[in-house]
Amino acid sequence: MSERDVVQVVREGDIAWVTIDNPPVNATSTLVRAGLWQAVDAVQGATLAVLRGAGNCFVAGGDMSEFDRPPEEPHLPDVVQKIEDSPVPFLAVLDGATLGGGWEIAMGCAWRIAAPGVKIGLPEVNMGLIPGAGGTQRAPRLIGMEAAIDMACRGRIFAAEEVFDLGGIDLISKDIIADIKAFAEDLPPRPEPVSARDVDVPDLSGVADEVRKRAKGQSSPLENLKALQWVALPFAEGQPKERARHLELRQSAESRALRHAFFAERQAAKPDAIKGVTPRDIARIAIVGGGLMGAGIAAAALSAGYEVVILERGKAEAEATEARVTGLLEGALKRGKISREVSEKQRDNFSVAPGYGAAAGADLAIEAVFEDLEVKREVFRNLAEAMGDDAILATNTSYLDPTEIFAGVPNPARCLGLHFFSPAHIMKLLEIVMTPDTAPEVLATGFAFGRKLKKMTVLSGICDGFVGNRMLAAYRREAEYLLADGALPHEVDAAMRGFGMPMGPFELQDLTGLQIAWANRQRQAATRPEGERYETIADTLCDLGRLGQRAGKGWYRYGEASRSPVRDPEVEGMIRAYSAERGITRRGFGADEIANRLMAVLINEGARIVEEGIAERSGDVDTVQIHGYGFPRWRGGPMHYASERGWDVVAQDMARVAEASPGSWVIADQLKGAAR
Repeated sequence: MSERDVVQVVREGDIAWVTIDNPPVNATSTLVRAGLWQAVDAVQGATLAVLRGAGNCFVAGGDMSEFDRPPEEPHLPDVVQKIEDSPVPFLAVLDGATLGGGWEIAMGCAWRIAAPGVKIGLPEVNMGLIPGAGGTQRAPRLIGMEAAIDMACRGRIFAAEEVFDLGGIDLISKDIIADIKAFAEDLPPRPEPVSARDVDVPDLSGVADEVRKRAKGQSSPLENLKALQWVALPFAEGQPKERARHLELRQSAESRALRHAFFAERQAAKPDAIKGVTPRDIARIAIVGGGLMGAGIAAAALSAGYEVVILERGKAEAEATEARVTGLLEGALKRGKISREVSEKQRDNFSVAPGYGAAAGADLAIEAVFEDLEVKREVFRNLAEAMGDDAILATNTSYLDPTEIFAGVPNPARCLGLHFFSPAHIMKLLEIVMTPDTAPEVLATGFAFGRKLKKMTVLSGICDGFVGNRMLAAYRREAEYLLADGALPHEVDAAMRGFGMPMGPFELQDLTGLQIAWANRQRQAATRPEGERYETIADTLCDLGRLGQRAGKGWYRYGEASRSPVRDPEVEGMIRAYSAERGITRRGFGADEIANRLMAVLINEGARIVEEGIAERSGDVDTVQIHGYGFPRWRGGPMHYASERGWDVVAQDMARVAEASPGSWVIADQLKGAAR
């Protein structure tokens, strides 16, 4: 593709129309930059140059495929400066997304007109970067420092109407072509270039503390705040500083990790198993079970526009379920997430019915009852009788084998797992579990359903716990080994928070309830390898009724008014006594060693999952961990983190873990190979 293809200039009287046509999002690739450079020369002689993007999008950012290569001329800041300096003024026409380099280009234009609802921002922070073409230097001068901080440090995407109110857009237009022609006929005086405007820089020390706290270890928010303060310098000094730092950050581990996560998510959503397959249309959904999980799934489906019926056993259960779901819908309305009109539409689309007859006519049924194989089998026997032979049947099991759940169901090709994470109306991850019988069309429909629910969908094969919970089980197991060997819960949790996790493994268990993992350990007891180390500290806590936050005590204590964990001498005494009773000589563990050991088992289990074909690729494992378990996105997921740290180093860590607990770990082939 040539420069002429991606940037076209057409003269129409005194107006020069400049169109960027680089699908799908008109990213500022080398060809686009070169085309714009030539376009500035081509428009000379006109009265006004109108810059727009083809395909209902202005420019949605840079071409990240170029970020790992040396930058090629013309560089974007030079292109933007040439547009700003052009004797013929430019009018930017903003449509769809105007992000990153797109907003930098727009700020270099003399005027900006936007269609209603256009999304505007500087999301480079989400890729571990600062803008590189004057974004941090022009934004404060155009829309003020407070909004620029929101945009650059927090990655907030603004609506065009908000930017108009801030003075960054000259007109919101519903008839852009007519308004452009009217604007050109009565051209106002050219405004002072954005780069030449003065701006006051307030004391941002308090903002820095807030940004640092929100960043949770990610450095790019603070990098953006630092760059914004360079507006105190003349633009000719601040902009080159921004550009130089942008190029340095492209090579940082944080940026590599965030870019990896970005591409891994997109790959995960399009697995090889559904390539070229057309999904079915889904309109009506039946959900069996209206507990916390079923209600959350219902709320998510209603928000996506589906008609939903929840099947309950009796009147009391139906009333409780209806109250639970309507409470979630009312909460969304109160928080301003939806309008009154949308809320009423969702209520109209929702019903609760006794028995399975109401499932007739549904396109998809999702089982959301508790983890008992026989109970789930009974659910699907009833659904199969009530629904058509082609209706899709899905289990929400977290651990059980779907092939056993669906055993005996007619037409097993229509069956699959849809593993939601609680609370299902909030959590982004959806593991889609393929059985040996699942038809590609059914699998593709599951992915289309997940996308409509705005979930991050990832394919999983069948194993105990699928991708995420299998890895969580290994992570918890090693955490409990650390307790027996000398660590205390608060030390392990602090180490993992220091690594970037939102909470440590014991805080997480208290939050979700210790009984969940307890029930799973009991289920696994019959098949647990004979030589595998098994520590019973958590079982003892469960026997004592210490089930976590809801019980007021678990690994920690909790006050009635506060949900903050408080160290409990009783638990710490139990742990020390446990070690002594088993003849274990306790030793201290530093934060780095704790984090390295826990990361080693997480990486090892992830590698085994890929080797066994449970996940199609390591990026899928990373996506599961980021969106389901709070793994710091700025580290890219455990598998990417292993590549950054070095697989040989991780192999050494895992060898030490295995040596401390003989017979307890199966080492992944990738780690075996790296250790050689």
